[in-house]
Amino acid sequence: MKEFLERELFSLNRGLVATPNTREDLEAFAKANGGSMDIVLMQMAINFGYKIALENVQEKLQEQSPKTKVRGTIEI
Repeated sequence: MKEFLERELFSLNRGLVATPNTREDLEAFAKANGGSMDIVLMQMAINFGYKIALENVQEKLQEQSPKTKVRGTIEI
């Protein structure tokens, strides 16, 4: 799971449309583009949402890592 999250977060930085690092970056782009390039803005917003979701999952996994439970042979 950790490798998947790292790979997905890395891929967000290598796409054709940049993923904003912060909400402020996204808002600055939206303000600066003045209504043009809406498809790019939409994709940036999607990427940013995906980044936040991945970071939240990553954070929860880090919080729970000492509490890892084992069921059978599969770690969860």
